[in-house]
Amino acid sequence: MFVKFLPPSIRKYFQMSKPERQYELRLTLWRTPLLYIIATFLFAAITLYLDVGIGLALYMPDFFKAEFETTRLLISSLIGGVLTLSAFTLNSLLVVLTTFSGQFSPRLLQNFVKDKQTQHILGVFNGSFVYVLIMFLFISSKPVDYFSAVPFVTVLIAFITAIVFIYFINHATSWMQVHNITDMMKDVSEGIINGAFSQELEDLRREEPGNLLDIDYPQSETVISPKSGYIQLILFKDLIKEARKDNIVIKIEVRVGSFVLNGNQLFTYWGPGAKNVDESKYVELIRIGHKETEIQDLKFGLNKLGEIAIKAMGNDDPKTASNTIFQVTDLLLTLDEKMTFSPYLVDENNQVRLILEVDNFEYHLYQGLGVIRHYAQKNYPIITDIIAALTRLAGAADKKHHDVIWGFASNTIDHIYTEFIFDIDRRLLLRNLHKLANITNNIEHYQYIEEHFKGKAQNE
Repeated sequence: MFVKFLPPSIRKYFQMSKPERQYELRLTLWRTPLLYIIATFLFAAITLYLDVGIGLALYMPDFFKAEFETTRLLISSLIGGVLTLSAFTLNSLLVVLTTFSGQFSPRLLQNFVKDKQTQHILGVFNGSFVYVLIMFLFISSKPVDYFSAVPFVTVLIAFITAIVFIYFINHATSWMQVHNITDMMKDVSEGIINGAFSQELEDLRREEPGNLLDIDYPQSETVISPKSGYIQLILFKDLIKEARKDNIVIKIEVRVGSFVLNGNQLFTYWGPGAKNVDESKYVELIRIGHKETEIQDLKFGLNKLGEIAIKAMGNDDPKTASNTIFQVTDLLLTLDEKMTFSPYLVDENNQVRLILEVDNFEYHLYQGLGVIRHYAQKNYPIITDIIAALTRLAGAADKKHHDVIWGFASNTIDHIYTEFIFDIDRRLLLRNLHKLANITNNIEHYQYIEEHFKGKAQNE
């Protein structure tokens, strides 16, 4: 009842599921600083109680005592100092965010904002400023002859703030280094793969569909999307639980991260209990919003890494593009190791209740490297790096993906037959392609490609 009276910007957090709420709170700059400010009030109360309440200065040596005017002057001076450091920090933060948006990808802004170190740094500055303000206010209204805890703690906080400012500059410059950005992006995506949602799905997946309850109930009912937006989250376990209660099977017609329009098909269902289904409760378990999120969307991280590589090629920075390509293949290897890509999810009785739109290995390979190779065009060193990365991926991934990897690699170089290419680029490209052909058992196809390259070289 109380939630209704809250502002919409705050009320939305109470209407979210726990994973959504945690994700959105991490993307805000106010949560951690707010906790620091709340802790500051408690810390300030303890400090004031020591000096004003029990008179700690009476029991301390003269070296640790400060007169009222000295303490007041010290705190009033530190207010300006802490505020200046906070202003510099916010200015540096804006510079970093602008740089990320322009040189890498606008989608990287949220990663820097939700970084724990960034949030704690802002919390220290906000808490320090609030602390000195409280001290200035209360020692003026409750003057005593001598202070001990207040000046000592205030100087200590100012000293910590100065150190944190230096740490923030180091943190920002380190964060902006491309190898750190790409490694962080890969770690975020691996966190999604290893997270609770993905692991829950893996426990529920089955390779065989079973009878799907469709022997006697071949007709299905269709549910359309109530609004337009991105599929941000699907509460799979809750859907399975409700489907078991209603004795139906649900086929999800959309992927997490895909965009749907109002009236598009959302899911279909069938089964013995299909006639008595309350469709609205299922619609509520599929969250649709105005933006993509990383909670369940595995391809989102691949897309962000791809954008970094594309920006790097546009800025004539091939080393960054090369590093990103290998980070993408490392992430693809993790996907291969952790995900089975089966579309069938079962309940506790091993009955299939949910059928998903499956994003297989080939789909994720395209999401990660397909866009990069498109923008590479005639950038043959980058294309060579893609082939080299695929060679390493084929050497580590399951053999069942070898045909997909080889097909992607051979298709990547199809356009080169009709283009001019330097001899050294040709030799490097063929060398890496030969290694890939050996791993994937496609030597005959490689020899065909090699003959075409040699024929083209003779014609030139």
